[in-house]
Amino acid sequence: MIASLAGLAVVGSASASLSGYVVAVTQVTTGGVLLDQYKVFARFTGPTDTLLNMFNMSYSGGAAAGTDPYGAFYHKDNSDYNGGVLSQTYGTWAPSLTGSVTLNRLYDSFLVVGGTATATNTSNADPSWNSGGSGSHAGGAAGWNRADLLNNGTMGWFNSSPPNLQGRVGVAPNIGTDVLIGQFVIDRNANAGTWTVTAGYNDGIAGSQVQFYTGTFSLPAPGAVALLGLGGLAGRRRR
Repeated sequence: MIASLAGLAVVGSASASLSGYVVAVTQVTTGGVLLDQYKVFARFTGPTDTLLNMFNMSYSGGAAAGTDPYGAFYHKDNSDYNGGVLSQTYGTWAPSLTGSVTLNRLYDSFLVVGGTATATNTSNADPSWNSGGSGSHAGGAAGWNRADLLNNGTMGWFNSSPPNLQGRVGVAPNIGTDVLIGQFVIDRNANAGTWTVTAGYNDGIAGSQVQFYTGTFSLPAPGAVALLGLGGLAGRRRR
């Protein structure tokens, strides 16, 4: 494995307590296949801000010519759909099925609302994953137990047990500002384009109002990641 951190970038505009999405890329290799592992975080400004769910994820454009952005992602999980084999055809987005931290998780694409991608992670797909969609890998809806991302513009996931504070900043492994929302593994130097997604969150105080933030993150070649920080912030917010 090559574990070189290639860059960190913020994309998204400022809101009351969620300032945008942050992208970090690490180059990894397994079985001679060269990959880029992108981790995407929601960045908060409040000391107890808590991510609750993500929804309406959709492809916004920008993928390299000839790339299928919906089917660009690798999986290497322990699900029945994959069995620990690196694949762009079989796999699940469920973080609870990633398997070994060294043999699987480094090379696996998954979605979370904070926490670590282990069997105890309580992130789950919302019903939007059962609404079908189109794309070269579609073949009908199958929840998030499929390797590709649906082309339906409504994909979402949520913390099914919010009392565990899995989505709160500062609760390990979350740091004081960032909560992981997903890991995306693609071919080295590939460009899977830009994605839009909305976050639901609150300030972590019982009874506080849920707020919403809509912004974008990009999965370009590593050389382009550093440039994102120079390109300003892009996104929008909603309450």
